[in-house]
Amino acid sequence: MEKYLEATTNSGKQFYQNFKDRGEIVMLNLLKFKEIADYTNLKHLRPKQEISGEEAYQLYLDTTKSQFLKAGSEIVYYGKGKDFLIGPETEKWDAILLVKHQSVLKFMEFAQSEDYLKNAGHRTAALEDSRLLPSSEIKF
Repeated sequence: MEKYLEATTNSGKQFYQNFKDRGEIVMLNLLKFKEIADYTNLKHLRPKQEISGEEAYQLYLDTTKSQFLKAGSEIVYYGKGKDFLIGPETEKWDAILLVKHQSVLKFMEFAQSEDYLKNAGHRTAALEDSRLLPSSEIKF
C-alpha cells in the first residue's frame, strides 16, 4: 500500500483552484501513527527519550496550536479511530482530526509560516500514513 504524508505540487494546485473562492474549509485528517516516532533527519526536534508516533503527533499539536489560533483556525475534533463501519477492512486509522480554516489562503499562510514549519517535523516523525481531505460546507 502506498503511503501519503505530504501534498504533491499537483494536489496543492488542485486544492487551491477548487477551494480558493469557497470561504471556510474543513480538513479531514486520517492518521496512522508509527509505533516508534522516527526523528532520523530531525535531530533538532528529537526528544531526549524514544517516544511513540502518537506521542510525537501530540507534540506536533502542542507546538502548532498557537499557529492554528493565529491563523484563525480551530481544531473541531480529534479522536481515536480503528476499523471502518463502511469501508475497506484493510484500512485502519489510529486517529481522526477535523480542522476548520477560514479560507484556503489562511490555510496556506499557516502551512508555509516559519513558526509552523520549525515544528512540523513532529508530524513527519509521528506518521506512518495519512489522508487529508479538504471540504466546504454544502448549504441545504
